[in-house]
Amino acid sequence: MSHRNLLNFQFHQLKQDSSRPVLVFLHGLFGDMNNLGVIARAFAEDYSILRIDLRNHGQSFHCDEMNYALMAQDVLDLLDHLQLRKVILIGHSMGGKTAMCAAALRPELVEKLVVIDIAPVNYGNHGHDSVFAGLFAVKHAAPQTRQQAKPILAAHISQESVQQFMLKSFDQHAAEYFRFNLTALYRNYVHLMDWQNVYFPHPTLFIKGGDSDYILPAYTQTVLAQFPRAESFTINGSGHWVHAEKPEFVVRAIKRFLS
Repeated sequence: MSHRNLLNFQFHQLKQDSSRPVLVFLHGLFGDMNNLGVIARAFAEDYSILRIDLRNHGQSFHCDEMNYALMAQDVLDLLDHLQLRKVILIGHSMGGKTAMCAAALRPELVEKLVVIDIAPVNYGNHGHDSVFAGLFAVKHAAPQTRQQAKPILAAHISQESVQQFMLKSFDQHAAEYFRFNLTALYRNYVHLMDWQNVYFPHPTLFIKGGDSDYILPAYTQTVLAQFPRAESFTINGSGHWVHAEKPEFVVRAIKRFLS
């Protein structure tokens, strides 16, 4: 499929004229536009809000090809389609990398950037083997309900929170029993963990989950070389899904950054 396929989205536009940029929310791997919904709603009275399903996720198109150059262009195509002139990109994990790439491609469009618990580095294999094993086990078992799918996932995935997160996308009517394109994600996993350096000269906030290992002190110079106006904020007692575990702290950090 061509990148001219538009991504699925929900656009909450303020009725009154607003000179403020549109906040654009990009979810992580295996997710959809609802993952950052709690964060987005906290800003809906003051900003227009655009939430997006990235390719091979949610209700967006499925495609065999998947890398950050393509995914960033998908987002930019949608922003151009909606005739948006100034945005702030807010992305978690895979969505954070997509946001970083899109911002670097169009710095005149992106005023600020918020990256939640991901760094602009190559992660190699970052421990999703058991997740993929569980997801493919569900596909092969062909369960008809979430209740039937859960013990199949649990045989491979120990964390209850991760099981529940995957089950949010369960769909017995989908070809692979999940709304995301499981086969494409598996085949392109190396691209999703990879990174090609970019450059974005505008203010950037990196939010780190205190218990997460996705943003390490060793990455500091690598981050600053690509995002020279970067600042960071750590939320203690939270892991990689910091926006779900401690949403009020994430909202507070973003509000302070935007003010």
